[in-house]
Amino acid sequence: MNSVHESSDTMPNKRRREQEKSEMRELILTAASEIIAVEGFDKLSIRKIGNKIEYSPSIIYNYFEDKDAIVNNLMQRAYQKIVSAISSINTNIDSPEDKLKEMTKKYIEEVLKMPYEFMSAQLNKSPQAIKHTSSLYKGASKSNIALSFLFDCLKEINKDMDDSKVELTSQIIVASTLGFVIKLIIEKDIGDEQRKSLTDYFCNEVIIRMAKGE
Repeated sequence: MNSVHESSDTMPNKRRREQEKSEMRELILTAASEIIAVEGFDKLSIRKIGNKIEYSPSIIYNYFEDKDAIVNNLMQRAYQKIVSAISSINTNIDSPEDKLKEMTKKYIEEVLKMPYEFMSAQLNKSPQAIKHTSSLYKGASKSNIALSFLFDCLKEINKDMDDSKVELTSQIIVASTLGFVIKLIIEKDIGDEQRKSLTDYFCNEVIIRMAKGE
């Protein structure tokens, strides 16, 4: 009887410890994200995170192996948000051109929700960052989830186009969209109306022309 009673008491304690651990990890990640947003990835340190959340660096090491593990976790989450946004486009859209427009708009909208983190990640040359942001290597459309969505959409638009050319077109579209988004982030004071006009024209005209090879 005692062993059963002790076992039943242990379960809530275990769940509570897991919840506390999860909350602490989230606190660390949030602090790291805020530091990155202001100072960039290169300026992030365990010491700065500790100072921000008022814990010693040794405590943080109980939850993450090192700074790279924190950065990797943040980039995985950011990348997943973008992939989720792209994959959430309306499945009832029949036209591949309209799918491409919607996909591009979703991508831009999601990136603009985390502008400084995105900029820091894209401009970071560390192996951890490159692993998540690279898209120009040969065969990227097979291993990069976001690029594979774009590849499939372009293949619908250009059914007779060779796969290698579809991938190259996808990569150029990604690079062009990246440049456009970075300009929107840097020139953040252009106003909502101008931002919308630029985005609509980019998605509805420029991207479609590129997709069709015009």
